[in-house]
Amino acid sequence: MNLEPGKRKILLVTGEASGDLHGSNVVKALRQRNPEIQILGVGGEKIRGAGARMVLDSSQLAVVGITEVLGHWGVLRRAYGTIKKVIQESGLNLLILIDFPDFNLMLAKVARKAGVPILYYIGPQVWAWRSGRVKKIASRVNRMAVIFPFEIPFYENAGLPVEFVGHPLLDILDANAEKEGSVPDGWKGDPLIALLPGSREKEVKSLLPEMIRGAEIIFQKRPGAQFLLPAAPTIPSRTLRDMVGSSSLPILVVEGKTYAAIRAADLVLVASGTATLETAVLGKPMVILYRVSPLSYWIGRALIKVKAIGLVNIVAGDKFVPELLQGEAVGEKMAAAALRILEDEPYRRDMLAKLGEVRKKLGTPGAADRVAGIALKMMQPTAPNG
Repeated sequence: MNLEPGKRKILLVTGEASGDLHGSNVVKALRQRNPEIQILGVGGEKIRGAGARMVLDSSQLAVVGITEVLGHWGVLRRAYGTIKKVIQESGLNLLILIDFPDFNLMLAKVARKAGVPILYYIGPQVWAWRSGRVKKIASRVNRMAVIFPFEIPFYENAGLPVEFVGHPLLDILDANAEKEGSVPDGWKGDPLIALLPGSREKEVKSLLPEMIRGAEIIFQKRPGAQFLLPAAPTIPSRTLRDMVGSSSLPILVVEGKTYAAIRAADLVLVASGTATLETAVLGKPMVILYRVSPLSYWIGRALIKVKAIGLVNIVAGDKFVPELLQGEAVGEKMAAAALRILEDEPYRRDMLAKLGEVRKKLGTPGAADRVAGIALKMMQPTAPNG
């Protein structure tokens, strides 16, 4: 990796697909504000495409569940060694960490010892579990850029400078609206239901068969129903087509049209995660689904202190969207929850109103540019280090 001497350098690190997307927008904002800064990246194709000089491709780092991490420990350890060397030897002026908390907090410790200022964007969910990490974060990180307003007190109370920058989804949804276009003609079912089984293969293989079973039950009650199945970039569309191939249901697998599918839908069956917020911002009622290994779930429920799993419910402070977890995430219960939303008009109207309130709580567009502004201020010689 060739670095230009004398120029200021930023290393941006993320380990998952969502962080790659949000990180790429930060890279673009930084390059627009100051093209002379050298930006090094640990991420995926989006960060690479935004113009970062890649230190490491993070495609092998993304795992879900506590027990699943153990099986990837060797990969994580080698990646840590590579990035540690860059932090210690490249003369960095700033380290930007995005999500991926356990791994990134180890890097924060390295950077702190090396005297490199650290900005954490989309930080650990201390409001949900392991709140004691706030002290560790405050001892290693110089500044937080958070995406939910309710996160601010957690960091302020620990004496850590923090700023609410808004949720990056607002920019992503706006940017993709025109790009994706609309769903194919002829897919205007009564109702039209979007199936979002997740972005990881294990998650999809666990949830999609039950989603199809739920769709079959819905179709029996509502024979005009049609179903859209957007292919996540991390899941080959062929895999999805093979999984739905045995069903006689009108299910269309679409590529590159996730947001278009949500916009067109009357209802969304969605795996827990950021997609629940995407669905909320687009104003669509939903049923949230969640499945991991039994051990991961048992450990997680012992540690997590929030009552809801879905981000949309957590932001609302109200479990108003139905959640089907683990053994409850079966076709019969999915169909029952979906049919209630479709057929109980007061219930549906109430859910839509609350989704609107969630949208307001996520702030205004421009998160990546605000993060870039904070980063550049931290790189100034007179900027405080924490």
